[in-house]
Amino acid sequence: MSAHRPVGVDQIDRFDAIIDARSPAEFAEDHLPGAINCPVLDDEERRIVGTLYATQGAFVARRIGGAMVAANLSRHLRTQFSGMPERWRPLVYCWRGGMRSGSMTTWMRMVGWDAQQLAGGYKSFRRHVIARLDALAPTLDLRVVCGPTGSAKSRLLRLLADEGAQVLDLEALAVHKGSVLGQVPGQGQPTQKAFETRLWQALEPLDAARPVFVEAESRRIGRVQLPTVLLERMRQSRCIELQAPVAARLAYLLQDYAYLGDDRAALVRQLGLLRGLHANTTIDQWQAWAQAGELAPLFEALMVQHYDPAYARSQRGDFLRLAEAEQHPLASLDDAALRVLAKQLSAR
Repeated sequence: MSAHRPVGVDQIDRFDAIIDARSPAEFAEDHLPGAINCPVLDDEERRIVGTLYATQGAFVARRIGGAMVAANLSRHLRTQFSGMPERWRPLVYCWRGGMRSGSMTTWMRMVGWDAQQLAGGYKSFRRHVIARLDALAPTLDLRVVCGPTGSAKSRLLRLLADEGAQVLDLEALAVHKGSVLGQVPGQGQPTQKAFETRLWQALEPLDAARPVFVEAESRRIGRVQLPTVLLERMRQSRCIELQAPVAARLAYLLQDYAYLGDDRAALVRQLGLLRGLHANTTIDQWQAWAQAGELAPLFEALMVQHYDPAYARSQRGDFLRLAEAEQHPLASLDDAALRVLAKQLSAR
């Protein structure tokens, strides 16, 4: 068994398992990729210990908290860790690499496992993620796929990936389609920290010598925001603009957003968020179509009256090279037409 000394973030791939000793709420906000949550204090216990520390001092907090930690460690040893072999090598971390991960590491090593502690805990990992995002984003040779709403930009990205091209699918990472109606049914968005961890995981393996296709996005995708360094890189990068008639875009939207008709009340509520941007009579009409499940006139009106004007206003200011974009007129946005374009773009 190797000596017990805290290891750095650059060594996390050398271990058989990554154990997050923090509370479930901390784990849910963000965690190291692949980590499993084995808290030494649950959310309520952590609150109790914090209150004791503030009201009765460190000794009382440690005495009562220590009993809680011991009980939780005992449970983990009898359950999650019970079948682990003698040569198992777990890496343990908490918030700062302090007492929570230290106590778990000590007990694991007493059992005989070669457990190690992450130096600096989650905070050191978080600093690593931010530093790597800042370093990687400016090196990317981006191709920004632009086009008004319904141009099948996200679908083209998936087909480009099928062809072996490098793709950065920001909406997939954010679990949101980027518009007022972009919430993915049955799926919540990651927190900002978790989104940035996902983004770091996506950027790290990319080859800076090859183009990376990415969809044009504003700073905010649902409730998460793009790091400024990536947004600036996108704004300065070469653009590919998809051009399709309203009829083709409407057909695509009716297919891609068909699920919006499943919860008409939710659709009505989301459309209400546009009040103040359009006349009340306009919103009333859109909500009436939504309530009746008439998606075709609703989507066409949203395109022509809301999304297209917004695209015209924002895109040329947001993406500095859109005026010189490589333009691709598409009469149809079916998979056959998009796959032909994906093959052309990926072959270069």
